[in-house]
Amino acid sequence: MAIDPTPTHIPVLCKEMVEILDPLPGKVYVDGTFGGGGYTRAILNKGATKVIAFDRDDDAVKRAESFNQEFGERFEMIHSCFSEMDKYLKPESMDGIVFDFGISSYQVDEAHRGFSFRQNGPLDMRMGLGATYTASEVVNTFKEKDIAEILYVYGEEPRSRQIARAIIEARSIKPFETTQELALLIRKIVSSQEGFDPATLTFQGLRIFINNELIEIERALKLSNQLLPIGGRLVTVAFHALEDRLVKNHSRVAFSHQEKLCMYTAINRKTITPSLPEIRSNPRCRSAKLRGFIKEVRR
Repeated sequence: MAIDPTPTHIPVLCKEMVEILDPLPGKVYVDGTFGGGGYTRAILNKGATKVIAFDRDDDAVKRAESFNQEFGERFEMIHSCFSEMDKYLKPESMDGIVFDFGISSYQVDEAHRGFSFRQNGPLDMRMGLGATYTASEVVNTFKEKDIAEILYVYGEEPRSRQIARAIIEARSIKPFETTQELALLIRKIVSSQEGFDPATLTFQGLRIFINNELIEIERALKLSNQLLPIGGRLVTVAFHALEDRLVKNHSRVAFSHQEKLCMYTAINRKTITPSLPEIRSNPRCRSAKLRGFIKEVRR
């Protein structure tokens, strides 16, 4: 399958991200979630000397080939989960790190990846490296109580038990094969809300569990402690409370750095969210929250 290298998806809060990260000539930055390369391009165009990008997704790595041609040695793509950055980067070697957590628009838009409840595709949902199961394996083989826990803990779905019970009953007749089969079942149980599909939270819960997303994020945030020097900047974009909570908790904990006690100081005291024009042009960004921090010695 051909991979479209063009920036067809507008990165969320890109202008605000660049302002907070403040990339400068002579500095090197990490784009922990390359996706379509929107953040990487913006950072390089701002004048950064180099961007080292990470992505676990094979398709994202293929899209990055055009960046190698365009930016040459100023760009480096690493096919790896961002939770393993320390295997490729030296301590204090990065001047700034940016994470755009969650799912890529490319992944949602490609039905065969199995992320979308609006398009019909196989029940997959694997982002790439580090995925433990497919969505099909979870809904067709896991116990009812385990499915309910996944939907409640990772999807924050209040009707997780009813959905899990319905999944067990339905799969006893016929195993689930497609995203639409699962979405249609959920829509019979969860009431519809304006602009919010009833299947949203269930699909979120399955996706987060399958890809170990919260564990990956927690590890990556801890790695930023050692990869950034004092004065280095960390920028995060979260799309739901579980991601944002990890970021807030991380910023509140002091850590040791060269026998000094350090912490992250917020750059933007108030969380940055998308403007109404951006939401109108890209409804998927409506829940995004951007936070920026500077690593400083605790006083």
